[in-house]
Amino acid sequence: MSVQDVREFFQEKKRDVEILTFEDTSTVAKAAASLGVTPGEIAKSLLFKTKDEFIMVLMAGDKRLDNRKFKDTFHAKAKMPEVEEVLAVTGHPVGGVCPFGLKQPLPIYLDQSLKAYEYVFPAAGATNAAVKLRVDELQQLTGGQWVDVAQD
Repeated sequence: MSVQDVREFFQEKKRDVEILTFEDTSTVAKAAASLGVTPGEIAKSLLFKTKDEFIMVLMAGDKRLDNRKFKDTFHAKAKMPEVEEVLAVTGHPVGGVCPFGLKQPLPIYLDQSLKAYEYVFPAAGATNAAVKLRVDELQQLTGGQWVDVAQD
């Protein structure tokens, strides 16, 4: 149902966004190879557990989280949830996590690293699904706040 939840999300937003499907896009490298783009153009969606809430951060696929920047920005240590928690909170499996069609509302943050690209490719609810969006569209659709939490 996860890809269907993503499809319904775009329908509710009255946006005609094609969900691209491939053999396997469960990692940045596999997604980039399947899509014929650079790893940086893959918008990886990372779920974190802070003190009392979950948040999602999207960043360029070739970047890594800077723990100091994360702590300074969110006033909490970056903690990755268990696999079961990811599915329970987002409704999406690991490798298909995205900010669309979420099971429950989450604060969404977009790392500055995404601004290096005109288009990015976030997952679409399954390990073999993605969408192509302009970075400004991604921000509009998610209501995401811009942050700087990637390593330089």
